Order: sequence, then structure tokens, then C-alpha cells
Amino acid sequence: MRLVLLGTTGYHPNELRHTACFMLPEAGIVLDAGTAFFRVRDWLATDELDVFLSHAHLDHVFGLSFLFDVLHERPMRRVTVHAEAAKLAAIERHLLDELLFPVKLRCDYRALSGPVALAGGGKLTHFPLDHPGGAAGFRLDWPGHSMAYITDTTADIAAPYLEHIRGVDLLVHECYFADALRQQALLTGHSHTTPVAQVARAAGVGRLVLVHLNPMINEVDPVGLEVARAIFPETVLGTDELVVEF
Repeated sequence: MRLVLLGTTGYHPNELRHTACFMLPEAGIVLDAGTAFFRVRDWLATDELDVFLSHAHLDHVFGLSFLFDVLHERPMRRVTVHAEAAKLAAIERHLLDELLFPVKLRCDYRALSGPVALAGGGKLTHFPLDHPGGAAGFRLDWPGHSMAYITDTTADIAAPYLEHIRGVDLLVHECYFADALRQQALLTGHSHTTPVAQVARAAGVGRLVLVHLNPMINEVDPVGLEVARAIFPETVLGTDELVVEF
């Protein structure tokens, strides 16, 4: 199974990264629709597409407005956007209001209420994350493959979401701040490096990918990769268009 990191920063793009968007091409799945969503068109490998939104903050949903471009040369049999009901309502009422966006998107909307069956015999489950406005984490399981996506929350080994990600082959976890900005992480509902690595170790995951990195630090490594590796050696830093197999 391949995971393509299309966008690996948060809040706004910078010269190195676009905002959150991750794709499993063979399964026809996209996790979040940040400004990197335009890159989905280059990876389409199915005639159905399921877009799962962790929450409705703009850096995670703005790319939905790129859907016409994404599908311009590749008509799809079905495109479904999944999110919690309140988040879908906010997106339709605000982001896609005709005063901001002129036409209706060619997609269906489905409120997350329980497990979602995935292509290839897989299953997606969602669970709450602590973040202003609320967010959801995702776990995706197939026979022989599993991953979890955790973004926009404060990493903590005592957080309830740890039990939902236990034992996955691949954990994709936000790491917005370096440890020096710990207080800013707590204030904004985001994570810093050391607790993210501790979560990966405590949950017994196979590998950790750090994403949703601070765009104000326009460097290849804005969070201190070696700090994380000292705690959890199987850690890599997410970069745009990196392909991770699991």
C-alpha cells in the first residue's frame, strides 16, 4: 500500500510545502483537502474517490474548491466527501456558498457516523481529537496493512486517541512545533516534537511520519527530527510528494 504525502504543512503554504493532503491512490482515498489537493489529479488510479476530512479549518478543506481542476481530464464514477455532520454543514454553508464559489461541486457528502468500508476489504474508523472546533483522527485497516492519521491535536501519551492507533504499521502525526515552542503548542491545540515521538513509542506503531509542520519556519527540518528519533528511531520527516509504503 502506498501513501503519497501531497501536502505536509499547516495554516498556509510556504516555498517548500502545501497544506495538509494525503492520498492512497490504489484505494482511491484522500485524507484532508488542503492546498495540495490539486496534486490529486496526478495520482488518480481509480474511478471512485473518497475524501475524508479531519475537520473544517481552512488549511484542511480549501482544496475542495480545486475539484473541477482535479477531475478535468479524469471523470469519476463517484466522489464522496466524508466528515462529521457539523463540519460538512459549515463547508457547504460557507466555503462553498455561491458568494465565495460560483458552482456546486460534483460530489456527494456523507456524514461520518461509524466505520466506513474501504476498497480492498479495508475499514476506516474515526475518533475524536482535542482541538479548538473539534477534529477527528482516522485509523485505516486492511488485511496486512494499517495506518493512522492524527492531525490538529496536542500529543499526549494519556490522550484517549492513543488506544485507537495502537499497533498500526504507519502513524502519520502532526508535529507543528519544535520543543522550544511547547507553550505555543498547548495554547493553539497543536503538538510539539517530543510528545509525538512518545505517543508513537507508547502506541507500539511500526513507523512515524511527522507532518503538519510549521510553515513560518521555511526550513527542511523545522521541528528537530533527531529529537524525535532519539525517542522513536523509526521516524521520518514528511515532505511534499514523498511516497511511503506500508
